[in-house]
Amino acid sequence: MVLAMLQTYAAAKLDPMGKMWMSFVGIGLMVIAALIITYARSKTKGWVRLVLTLVAVVVLIYGMICGLISIV
Repeated sequence: MVLAMLQTYAAAKLDPMGKMWMSFVGIGLMVIAALIITYARSKTKGWVRLVLTLVAVVVLIYGMICGLISIV
């Protein structure tokens, strides 16, 4: 169901170069999320760690959506 919605609204309007750039954006966002979570777990404590973890999760979800759009 989700893939059908993504295909209908986003990927159907992208050309192959657009899909390539969308996949690069998704990969970049996932790398940023990994770096944020690594920093949060090694250098921070308390509520700062929680906030950074939540930011990393949100960035990871956006990266996953970009990756799904580029696949469809």
